Amino acid sequence: MQHRMAGNPENLVVRYYPEENYGIRFNRKTGYFLRIEDNGFPEPLWSEHGPELLDISVTNWCDKGCSFCYRKSTVKGGHMELTDYRIIMEQAKSMDVLQVALGGGNPNQHPDFIKILEATVEHGIVPCYTTNGRGLNSEILQATKELCGSVAISAYEPYTEFRQHLELLYSYGIKANVHFVTDSKTIDTAISWLEDPPSFLEGINSIIFLNYKPIGRNPDLGMLLKDPLKISRFYGLVNERKQAFKIGFDSCSISGVVKYSNANANFYEGCDAGRFSAFIDENMRMMPCSFMTNNNWYGSLRENTMLDIWQNNEFFLKYRNNILNNGCSGCKHQSTCMGGCPFIEELSQCGWKDERLGLTF
Repeated sequence: MQHRMAGNPENLVVRYYPEENYGIRFNRKTGYFLRIEDNGFPEPLWSEHGPELLDISVTNWCDKGCSFCYRKSTVKGGHMELTDYRIIMEQAKSMDVLQVALGGGNPNQHPDFIKILEATVEHGIVPCYTTNGRGLNSEILQATKELCGSVAISAYEPYTEFRQHLELLYSYGIKANVHFVTDSKTIDTAISWLEDPPSFLEGINSIIFLNYKPIGRNPDLGMLLKDPLKISRFYGLVNERKQAFKIGFDSCSISGVVKYSNANANFYEGCDAGRFSAFIDENMRMMPCSFMTNNNWYGSLRENTMLDIWQNNEFFLKYRNNILNNGCSGCKHQSTCMGGCPFIEELSQCGWKDERLGLTF
């Protein structure tokens, strides 16, 4: 593993935080990351010096109009000012941020998107982004190849359009990752893709399954993935590992992963929002998680520094406290799952919290 991390020394980031009793190893090229605790010390609850990753919405503009959009993005959505983005990068660099995940809206349709990528790299931070595929012109594709760590295409119907976007990435030699939202309706599609991968997935690097969140334009608790038979079948197919591509999950799926998956538990991690990552929207509001934009759980970067918000904001403190006091002490997976989502408890896929909360679906 150390040999794999080494590679080109210019790509390897090595940092140590003696007051927090741990260090990190990060490969800028491959994205491979290790958090290494000092002997005798547990993994820290959070990185006091600052987030390792920032999730940044550089725009809330999008012309796709998906009914389930958690940001309620439209063609009237606003863009983050480039000067504001540079301010974020200056503070992020001082806090040892390693990567940014650019989103929206559709981030690559920001009018200054290439300058945003350049500003990120100028500050020694790796930019990545997720796109619906629209607006991927030759200039953006070339900049993506030269500057980005990774790029993902969101998989929405019609999948014919989705495949065209993958082909654009392939034509520039860019590794293509896929993001797929699993819910009570799409789980059948996810299962079929794992059983017999369709031709339009050929050549992808990985597929990341994202647990549906009932927020945004048309929140619907009935869309939550709760069917135990389908959940079991889904993770069972993941366990078989017959696909040519890699498979991953967002941390919002952690309760299902720990109950049904047989993957190496060393690679499990509960929700890292407010602990090792944070979200900033196009209006300079900083909050633990991107799925909190419909409430007041934020600090303003127009009023406070990023470090002050990270360390002292009441909502970041409350979020971490929710993780510590998650009410799942009777579950054998508590130490790895950490209670699942500390903000939207209904996201649980294991049934434990549903029973404790008296929820039925």
